[in-house]
Amino acid sequence: MRTRLPFLKLPASQPSLRRIYQQRIQKVLTRSRFILGEEVARFEAQFAAFCGARFSVGVGNGTEALLIALRLSGIRPGLGQEVITTPLTASFTAHAIVAAGARPVFADIDPETLLLNPTAVSQRVTPRTAAILPVHLYGQCCDLAALRRLARQCKCVVIQDAAQAHGTEFQGQPLAHFSDWVAYSFYPTKNLGAVGDGGALVTNRSELAEAARQFRDGGRNRDHVAHREGINSRLDELQAAVLRIHLRSLKRWNRRREQLAKLYDTLLGETCQGRIQLPSHPPDSHSSHHLYVIRTRKRDALRDFLSRRGIETAVHYEQPLHLQPAFRWLAYRRGDFPNAERAAREVCSLPLHPFLSVEEVRRVAAEVARFFKNT
Repeated sequence: MRTRLPFLKLPASQPSLRRIYQQRIQKVLTRSRFILGEEVARFEAQFAAFCGARFSVGVGNGTEALLIALRLSGIRPGLGQEVITTPLTASFTAHAIVAAGARPVFADIDPETLLLNPTAVSQRVTPRTAAILPVHLYGQCCDLAALRRLARQCKCVVIQDAAQAHGTEFQGQPLAHFSDWVAYSFYPTKNLGAVGDGGALVTNRSELAEAARQFRDGGRNRDHVAHREGINSRLDELQAAVLRIHLRSLKRWNRRREQLAKLYDTLLGETCQGRIQLPSHPPDSHSSHHLYVIRTRKRDALRDFLSRRGIETAVHYEQPLHLQPAFRWLAYRRGDFPNAERAAREVCSLPLHPFLSVEEVRRVAAEVARFFKNT
């Protein structure tokens, strides 16, 4: 019987961390302050340092991180504003835009990197464009230099969706160097994951950090008075405590992801050349390797083959946003974004996480090669 190889193992599955979890969580329980306490404050400082930024503001989840950044950038319901983003992303990116009061406008992706194409973005800019929202898909970085130039030309803002990009850099610089807002998610499957939901905004501007702190807490300023518009989106103490544990290992875990991704590149490049398309790495981007994604027209057959051999895979994402029912009201049609549509038919995510062994990567690569040898 073949040993099952799961798509993902989370840090919580590691016995070496259980004792640390128990100790840290017990401290939180003893203090009995569960919202915006010591753990959140310490995590915010430590995560800002990790990101090479001055400030980090913990919030309820990555979607609300985007929502807060959008609202604090001047986006309001009823003003007819538009935000340009990619159709190849999780639906939460567009949901945040809608919740903020703007209309999502999609621009096609680069067919090689699968990232938002700056040329396509330039073709979507109108006088209503209020923001450009690049998504650093799979841990790789969009062309922030080109997008920042474009934003300056059209007098709009750049807000980065870095939900999959904990540790990603561009041109040797932290992401926060290129825009006022970078939004992160701490969903459990992320490079830096909690044991529930969580998110953060990173910025280098003190006044924006303070505005985000108030916005996440009902517009309050350490009192019971709503001084400004706000929502309830607070990272809780238990999640912050777990995130602080994981943050200590994040650089090491990211290096491990990179090593395994390079091994995949080598093995699959040797055995499947011309049969699959391997990830294309933008030259100015240092990836956090959140996912290892290959492309093949035989995606579904390959996934079935690997599943029968005990290897789990995933698809990120099987349908571009402009074709999903929730966004039908935007009136896009099939064929509007051919690069994103083709990618959605072909992408397949192979197992990649810090607890994956070299032998397991070799097993996956060998089975992928066996599939194409027999088809």
